[in-house]
Amino acid sequence: MRDATPQTVFLKDYTPPEYLIDSVELSFDLDEQRTLVTSRLHMRRNPQSANQAVTLTLAGEELELVSIAIDGKPLAAGDFAISPESMLIHRVPQEQGFVLDIQNYINPKANTALEGLYLSGSMLCTQCEAQGFRKITWFLDRPDVMSRFKTTLRADKTDYPVLLSNGNKIASGELADGRHWVSWEDPFAKPCYLFALVAGQLECVADSFTTMSGRQIALEIFVEGHNVDKCSHAMQSLKNAMRWDEETYGLEYDLDLYMIVAVDHFNMGAMENKGLNVFNTKFVLARPDTATDSDYEHIEGVIGHEYFHNWSGNRVTCRDWFQLSLKEGFTVFRDQQFTGDRTSAAVKRIEDVNALRTRQFAEDAGPLAHPIRPEAYIEINNFYTLTVYEKGAEVVRMLHTLLGAKGFRKGCDLYFARHDGQAVTCEDFINAMEAANGVELTQFRRWYSQAGTPVVGVDQHFDAKTQQLRLILRQSCPATPNQPEKAPLHVPVKLGLLAPDGSPASIVFDGKTATEITLDLTESEQTFVFDKLAEAPVVSLLRGFSAPVNLDMPRSLEELAFLLRHDSDTFNRWEAGQQLAAKVIFALIEDLQNQRPLHLNALMAKAFHDLLAEEGDDLSYQALLLTLPDESYLAGQMRVIDVEAIHHAREFVKTTLAHDLRDDFERVYRIHHRDESGKFGADAIGRRRLKNACLSYLNQLESASSYALAKAQFEQARNMTDQVAALSAVVNSHHPDKADCLQNFYQQWQHEALVIDKWFALQASSHMPNTFATVQELMRHPAFDMHTPNRVRALIGAFSQANPLHFHAINGEGYRFLADQVLALNTLNPQIASRMVTGLAQWRRYDGKRQELMKQQLHRIVATEPLSKDVYEIASKSLA
Repeated sequence: MRDATPQTVFLKDYTPPEYLIDSVELSFDLDEQRTLVTSRLHMRRNPQSANQAVTLTLAGEELELVSIAIDGKPLAAGDFAISPESMLIHRVPQEQGFVLDIQNYINPKANTALEGLYLSGSMLCTQCEAQGFRKITWFLDRPDVMSRFKTTLRADKTDYPVLLSNGNKIASGELADGRHWVSWEDPFAKPCYLFALVAGQLECVADSFTTMSGRQIALEIFVEGHNVDKCSHAMQSLKNAMRWDEETYGLEYDLDLYMIVAVDHFNMGAMENKGLNVFNTKFVLARPDTATDSDYEHIEGVIGHEYFHNWSGNRVTCRDWFQLSLKEGFTVFRDQQFTGDRTSAAVKRIEDVNALRTRQFAEDAGPLAHPIRPEAYIEINNFYTLTVYEKGAEVVRMLHTLLGAKGFRKGCDLYFARHDGQAVTCEDFINAMEAANGVELTQFRRWYSQAGTPVVGVDQHFDAKTQQLRLILRQSCPATPNQPEKAPLHVPVKLGLLAPDGSPASIVFDGKTATEITLDLTESEQTFVFDKLAEAPVVSLLRGFSAPVNLDMPRSLEELAFLLRHDSDTFNRWEAGQQLAAKVIFALIEDLQNQRPLHLNALMAKAFHDLLAEEGDDLSYQALLLTLPDESYLAGQMRVIDVEAIHHAREFVKTTLAHDLRDDFERVYRIHHRDESGKFGADAIGRRRLKNACLSYLNQLESASSYALAKAQFEQARNMTDQVAALSAVVNSHHPDKADCLQNFYQQWQHEALVIDKWFALQASSHMPNTFATVQELMRHPAFDMHTPNRVRALIGAFSQANPLHFHAINGEGYRFLADQVLALNTLNPQIASRMVTGLAQWRRYDGKRQELMKQQLHRIVATEPLSKDVYEIASKSLA
C-alpha cells in the first residue's frame, strides 16, 4: 500500500545497476499457502557502475525471510535490514564475485494481485512482468540485469503432476511422501521479468515444428483436461507464427521446446516468458461452438505476438521500463503485419486504426497523456497503455513507410545482430535503422518523447491555367501535461489523386510520376505542388492511415460520397464513409439540441444502397463499410460531449436506414445466411460478418419479423459467431423473448467461462432502458467473481467503457458504481482496479454537472486509505 507521498521514478535518473547476477539457481518447494523459495545468486560488481558503495539493495515484497548467507556464511541481524519493499545488505565482497543464498516463504493463495507466484484455481503460476519477481524472492528486479536461470521444482505429485519452468527440462525424479521434482535450465540470459513457473493438474497437447534450418522443435500446450478439445487452433496459430517470422524477418526459434499454458486468472492477455508463455485462457481456447470469428483471429494474433517477443523482447530486451515500447510497440506492429497477411489486410488495418482513434486518441487528449517513452511513473503497471502499445506500433509503422519494406528489414537485421543478448533503448532501435539505411532520423525521434495527437490541417488550390495543384499542409499538437509546447514532427503523408471519373490520376511531383507517393511533412507548414493535371483532382490523403494524426481537411458530403464510391485505397474509402456518416450524425445532433425535426440526408441512404448492391470479394470489408462510427469515436470529435444526443442521432440514422433499405438488408441477409460452422476461411467469415451486420440493422425495426429473424438465428446457430450476434440483437431490442433467450444461453454455456463472459458483457453494454439495474443484479449473480479479471472486465469494464449512454447517466449512478468497484478491487487486484479508474479520467470533456459528479468520485477514491500506488497514480493524475 502507498506511503503518504508515493515515489516518482524518472527516466533522467537512470543509472546502471551496481551489481550483476551472472547465474541463478532457484528451488521451489511448492505449496498453495506456504511455498519455500531457495535462491542462490552468483553476483559481482558491475564494472559499468560509477557507484562504489559496498551496500547491496535488493527488491522484495510480501516475503518471509528464513535465512540469508554470503559465500556460505550466515548474516547476522545487524548485517542487513528489511523494509516492506526492499532488503539492504550493508557490506558485500567487492574484489571478486560472491554467492548470495536466500530462503524465504511466500503465500500464493493470498496473492490476489496475481503478481509473482499465485494460485489460479488449483494451478500455481507466475506473472513477473513488470515487477512481480520481487514477490517471489529478494532480487535485482530490473530488466537490465540479465542472468542464466536453473530452476528446480518440488511438489506433491497428485496435486501438481506437471511442473514447468523456462528452457529445457534437464532432470526429474521421485521424492518421499508422494512428492516429485523436475529441474529446468534456460541457456539464454534473461531478466527476471521473463521467469516463469507453472504447476498443476494439466493435460498436454503436443505437436512439432521444423525450422528453416531443419531443427525439430517440440510444441506443447498445457490446459486443464476439459479444455483439451479447444487447443487445435492455438497450436496451428503458433506454427503459422513461427513460419511467418522466418519468412518475413529471417528469425528462427532458438530452444528445442516451446510451451504455452492457459490459466483462468490473468491480469493481461498473455506473457512471453522465455520458452514458457503463460496465457489468459481467452487467447488460447477456441472451438466453433464456443468462440467467435473475432476470437479465432485474436487468438492467432496474440499467439503470434508472444511468439514474436522471443526476439523483439527476449533476445533483445529493455534497458529499463521507460523503454517498454521498444519491445511492445515493435511487437504489436509485427503481430499486426502477421494478422493482416493471414486474414484481410484491409479489415485488419481499419480495426487497428478504429481502436487507436477511439481509445488511444482519447488517452492522448486527457490528463493521462504521455509519450510512448514516458519520462516518469509512480507505478510501472500503469504504463501498459494504448499509447505505449498501439501508438508505439504506429511509430514503428511510420519507419516501415519511410524506409520501405526492404529498408525496414535491413534495419531490423542490424538491430538484432548488434544487440542480441542485450538490454537496450529505443535510441538503439532508431540508430540501427539509420545505420542500415544511411538515413538521418533525428527529427523522427521526437515521436518517442512528445505526447499528444498531432493535427494536420490541409488547404488545397487548383489552378486550371497552370494545371497545378497546391497542397498546403500544417501540423500542430495540443498541449499535454508537462508539455505545453511541441516541436514539429516528421509526418509521412501518403497521397493519391482521383480524376473526376473516379480513376487514379497520375501524380507529377518533383519531376517524377507515380500513382501514389509519400510526402515528408517536417515543418510547421509546407506547400507541395503537383503538375500536369488537366482537371481538378479529388485528393486522397493520409492513405493507409500513414501517421497517427487527426486530419483537418474540409470535405463536402458529395466529395465524401465520391471517395466512398471510388477511392482505391481501402482505408481511405472506409474513412470517407465514416466521415460522411459523422457529418450527417453531427448535423442531426445540432437539430436535436435545437429541437428541430430530424431527417436523414439522401446522400447517406444512396451511399448505403450502393454498398448493399456491391458484390465484392472481401465481404468482411463490405461489412465494415456498412458500420456506423462508434459513439465513443463521435464523442472524441466534440468539444463538450453530449452523450444522449450522440446516441439518439446515431440511432436515428441506423433506424432510418433500416426502414428505407429494409428490402436490401433482407436480401443480403438471405443471400449469406447459411450454416458454415467450423469453416474459418475468409469467405465464410466474410459471409457471417456481412449477414450479421444486416441483422443488426434489421433489429432496429422492432417488428415481429425482425424479432422472429433474431430468435430463429439464435436457436438455429451452430457456431458462436451467429449465436452471439443474434443474442446481441435480442438484448438491444424490446424483444418479447429476451429473458428466455438470456436464460437459455446461460443454461447452455454455464460451464464455459469464456462464453459466460460474453453473456455478462452483452447485458452490461446494452443501450436499452434498465441496463444499470441489470448490471447491479449481475454483480450478485453466482457466476460473477471479483477475483477473476476476465469476469470483472466483462461486467464492470463493459459497462464503464462500452456503454457511454448508461455509464454517463446524468444522475451519476454509473460513476458511484464504478468508484465502489474500484475501491473493492483496490485491495484485491490493484492492476485491474487502476485500469477501471480510467473510465473517470475524461471528466473535463463533459458538461458541468457530469464533471462535478465524476470529480466527486475521483476525490473519494484518492481520499481512501489504504490505497494502492496503481490506483493512486491514475486517480490523482486524472484530477491534476
